[in-house]
Amino acid sequence: MSHVFPRHCHAQLPTAVGGDGCYLIDSTGKRYFDASGGAAVSCLGHSNERVRQAIKDQVDRLAFAHTGFFTSDPAEELADLLIANAPEGIERVYFVSGGSEAVEAAIKLARQYYLEVGQPERRHLIARRQSYHGNTLGALAAGGNAWRRAQFDPLLIGVSHIAPCYEYAERAEGESLAGYGRRAADELEAEILRLGPETVMAFIAEPVVGATLGAVPAVEGYFARIREICDKYGVLLILDEVMCGMGRTGHLFACTGEGVRPDIVTIAKGLGAGYQPVGAMLCSGAIYDAIASGSGFFQHGHTYIGHPVATAAGLAVVREMLERDLPARVRALEPVMERELRKAFGQHPNVGDIRGRGLFWGVELVADRDGKEPYDPAKGVAGKLKKAAMAQGLICYPMPGTRDGRNGDHVLLAPPFVMAEEDAGLIAQRLAAALEDVLR
Repeated sequence: MSHVFPRHCHAQLPTAVGGDGCYLIDSTGKRYFDASGGAAVSCLGHSNERVRQAIKDQVDRLAFAHTGFFTSDPAEELADLLIANAPEGIERVYFVSGGSEAVEAAIKLARQYYLEVGQPERRHLIARRQSYHGNTLGALAAGGNAWRRAQFDPLLIGVSHIAPCYEYAERAEGESLAGYGRRAADELEAEILRLGPETVMAFIAEPVVGATLGAVPAVEGYFARIREICDKYGVLLILDEVMCGMGRTGHLFACTGEGVRPDIVTIAKGLGAGYQPVGAMLCSGAIYDAIASGSGFFQHGHTYIGHPVATAAGLAVVREMLERDLPARVRALEPVMERELRKAFGQHPNVGDIRGRGLFWGVELVADRDGKEPYDPAKGVAGKLKKAAMAQGLICYPMPGTRDGRNGDHVLLAPPFVMAEEDAGLIAQRLAAALEDVLR
């Protein structure tokens, strides 16, 4: 009997014993193509020698030094490399152990910034419905995933949620893309005015929405308008790139593809590529300077922030991405993935939408394609698809609740950047076979 407390008490999971490139191998020897990178994590695959060696070398030199007493070479070098490639104005890096921690740090920094500059009345955070920002209480409050929030709602801080930029389901008939983007973005201004502009500290959003909506990019112009609104009212723009960043959408930072400048940006997942738990919150020089010239102390912290082994892994991962120009490779593979997915599902009666960017793709499943009608949640389509895909030797990321936290199903695909072109066809074929098993 296992004494591990699993994610689901009644799930019978295979035991992973090895990794080989884009494949994971279980204890029976079965190989699974990792088409979602777990949860958009394993961007370099499962056997990158450079990263593995960097971890071993760092353990031999120094395993741990608490950041209350020391800094370390790998943390300093990784921070330098990230800032050299970060969006304009981003000048400081605060290392953490994962995405939820990064978002917690971002929210707390936004609040402390306004205390430091003498605007303590700024306390409100605005986010979007159908977003996901993590599972700690602060990050969960920011997120708009109704199913994940429900049972913990009495414990959550109050956060306003406006509409996502979800063109497939929420653009009105006859409405132009530009008009829809403007309408969706203008909800932010309306909410700022409702709360009182002097009370709003930040707006948080994913540049490409990940787990909860399924790889949904904003329409062109949406984020430019968001930035304009934030600047108008002195609101900080926090971009959550935990899932969509670090090369996943074809740029080291996903906001580069939007042409938008954040004040704070969060990263994780692909930063460590699964080799170590590591994330980061990056902020502008202006925010850092307000702390440095004020109290001088960011009132936050965790035991393992800036961990030498974790940052050594992150440093090796980012060097691998940049020296091999993997974000450019991701951009080159984007049309290949789109072609294969549209070939397999473009005319499928139960596929309503295929969307994505880079190697970050979502396939939305519907009971009625013409009416965009989702499946009855009682059918459990997403859960069944995950099992069917595993049987086909494919790891993907199906999720329920796409539309409103209860209704709707999609599958998320986020394969390793090192995949071969022909792997796009393999992914589409195995996913199609799994979907046929579920729907027949």
